[in-house]
Amino acid sequence: MKNISVVIFDCDGVMFDSRQANIHFYNHLLARFGLPPMTEDKIDYVHMHTADESIRCLFEGTPHTEEAQGYRWEMDYTPFIRDMIMEPGLREVLESLRPGFGLAVATNRSNTIGKVLEWNGIEKYFDIVVSSLDVKYPKPHPESLWKILKFFSIGASQALYIGDSSVDRDTAKAASVLFVAYKNRALEADFHADRMMDILSIISVE
Repeated sequence: MKNISVVIFDCDGVMFDSRQANIHFYNHLLARFGLPPMTEDKIDYVHMHTADESIRCLFEGTPHTEEAQGYRWEMDYTPFIRDMIMEPGLREVLESLRPGFGLAVATNRSNTIGKVLEWNGIEKYFDIVVSSLDVKYPKPHPESLWKILKFFSIGASQALYIGDSSVDRDTAKAASVLFVAYKNRALEADFHADRMMDILSIISVE
């Protein structure tokens, strides 16, 4: 692991427990158009996909898809950020990784990621944040990781990606980047971490 110079984080399910925030956000959208709340399988879907993909899935078969897409761009996301719970130890891990490592975020969030990082006071730790708006092809396509590798001018073997879903695993695999499965022992990965501080042990940070 001495070759690793850049650590890349997913947002939802890694840096933040955002399940409740996602539930409230998308159920608010559905209620706006008189539709019932999400089922459990839809909740799992929106956790791993972009807002655009999620809305198209949730509003499939209704006449409201495009209107819902427009409405979510106008919404103030701040009330939903309050429902997001920062992962215990995250700030300490980011502090420990600085300044020895480059830090990045690769997420399928769109226009909300900047607000989430700023609201929680951790935007200062990251050299680059790549959202679904910054790429032509969001995860599981490897473009987001390629963009980060190019930013740091490093090879795939010098980066580590921390994610919690099969989408994250497939993204890392496609980019030939080492993958840490976070709080998901069932997920095939190069390493597994059950808590934030495990990441420091994996990278051998004292």
